[in-house]
Amino acid sequence: MKKLLSVVLVFMLVSGLSAFEASAQSKKDDIPVSQLPAEVLEVLNEYAKILSSETLEKCAEAFLAIAGGSLVNPAGTALDIDLPRFSLKKDYENFKFYALPLEITRVNKRHSNGDGYGDSAIAGWMYKIWIAKKKGTAGLPAPITIMVPENHPTIKTPKVIGIGSL
Repeated sequence: MKKLLSVVLVFMLVSGLSAFEASAQSKKDDIPVSQLPAEVLEVLNEYAKILSSETLEKCAEAFLAIAGGSLVNPAGTALDIDLPRFSLKKDYENFKFYALPLEITRVNKRHSNGDGYGDSAIAGWMYKIWIAKKKGTAGLPAPITIMVPENHPTIKTPKVIGIGSL
């Protein structure tokens, strides 16, 4: 009985560590900040400008131009219905705690087979970019994910596909 219990405990411990490791963002695909493409940096800076909008409504209206993948409806003509109330609202309200100009602390580059649905689904290189908080503000850098679409018939510019962590 003790042997069985020991085996079960070891299995649970190993499984727990594996799940934890899987949930952590690997640094295996990190690239130097200097290798971030200019067009991706431009979209990141545009997102920062949009988050500085007068109101959340104006922020949401402007964000549609650079949003992509699952953040927009299948036609790409409107933001996902819950986005302004949750993820975008969180970033909008917390952006005041982040350094300006943006201070990029880390970039992770991975290829994705797709994000989104319908005509607005895109695939390509994803850049998960961590930005630092202002000096003296508690907390870790937070990521914003931008994808550079490949082989899409109409979407040719990088799109923000991951928000809500600021």
